[in-house]
Amino acid sequence: MNIIIAGAGAVGTHLAKLLIREKHSITLIDADRNRLDPLSNNFDIMTVVGPPSSISTLREAEASTADLFIAVTPDESHNITCCMLAKQLGAKRTVARVDNYEYTLPEHHDMFERAGINSIIYPELLAGREIAHNVHHSWVRQWWEFQKGALVLLGIKIRKGAPIIGQPLREICQPESPYVIVAMKHDGDTLIPHGNDQVQEGDLVFFMTTPLYVDHIRSISGKEGYPEVKNVFVMGGSDTAVRAVKEMSASTHAKIFENDYHRARELSDLLGNGTLIINGDGRDMELLQDENIASAQAFLALTDNSESNILACLTAKRMGVCKTVAMIENSDYISMAESLDIGTIINKKTFAASHIYQMMLKADVTSMKSLTIAAADVAEIKVPEGARITRRPIKEQGLPTTVNLGGLVREGKGMLINGNTIIQPGDTVVAFCLQGEVRKLDRFFKPATGLFS
Repeated sequence: MNIIIAGAGAVGTHLAKLLIREKHSITLIDADRNRLDPLSNNFDIMTVVGPPSSISTLREAEASTADLFIAVTPDESHNITCCMLAKQLGAKRTVARVDNYEYTLPEHHDMFERAGINSIIYPELLAGREIAHNVHHSWVRQWWEFQKGALVLLGIKIRKGAPIIGQPLREICQPESPYVIVAMKHDGDTLIPHGNDQVQEGDLVFFMTTPLYVDHIRSISGKEGYPEVKNVFVMGGSDTAVRAVKEMSASTHAKIFENDYHRARELSDLLGNGTLIINGDGRDMELLQDENIASAQAFLALTDNSESNILACLTAKRMGVCKTVAMIENSDYISMAESLDIGTIINKKTFAASHIYQMMLKADVTSMKSLTIAAADVAEIKVPEGARITRRPIKEQGLPTTVNLGGLVREGKGMLINGNTIIQPGDTVVAFCLQGEVRKLDRFFKPATGLFS
């Protein structure tokens, strides 16, 4: 696939590196040569120096031949303009990153399509929804629902005393068990587990289950003592913070600490009287105590400064807050933050990259997610007629060891997958793969031609 990316910032660079592994033809456009040179020198990638919204630049990048044109510069208007021009020049599909929630509303989709923009990405909205889910379920690191909640993925940090510690998976994940352990992170390494593997204290374990058995998983992972989140302290009035607060349930009360007076005033208008806006520093321990942080069950550090967010979460934990969430945009800090055990880690560019990545999968992939704190991907795949995966039980398929099928949804009902499961056409399967391994599912989910190009 011929892919052109406009913007060599954090999202564009991350996406380019991801796609290079998939053997696509990648061209990266940016007006700043200093951003492009390190990539062109170290990776098999074409670069074009120039303003991405320039017609001459787009022609030099051969936008007319693009199968996918992605505009992820920091400027929303440039992204929209880039996509409109690229489409007119002949690009088959375009994607624009925006900073305006209004543009994501379904009633505006056709208008953008007519203008030449096939898809809109608003990373702050994706991150806000993820944060809201994590706040609602304070005892998990990650909570993802598939097919309208028919299946649930829980990422849980296992603490001392959990009943499942030290037991081989073949004993605790049997065919009749109400869950499947689909991925684990142990001592910094991500693995797709098998029968002889054991859960250890401190492991990050990903469970696939149905809604009926969520409480059972909470029990076996030793998380029953976590309180329900009613009061949330938020450091930083970023767009992500606004979207997160708006996505929270009506019973959750939020206080936002924003240093900038003018932004604090804006937040009052954006969020109304239901959210308390405090013009102050969310790292100020005296201020936090004055605002009764002891009453908070969750603390969200959502500023644009990764270091400040990490330190603020550590401070909140020392002050007794059970649930902390840090937005970390600098990828170099993610492993450090995880080792410090600060709680849930949010990285917006991984959400944007996952959303774009699924567009390149030829199968009916309804969603594609990268696990921020584990080197694994999750894909929902619609099973076509005649697919190899439907011809015999899973245990006879010879699936790669780097792949795990966690569950399926059939006629709206979620079911877990075990070795005896026979997948049917029309099922939606949730697959877990080590990062970059998703294409190994090609021959299993497409009857004749390749699933992935």
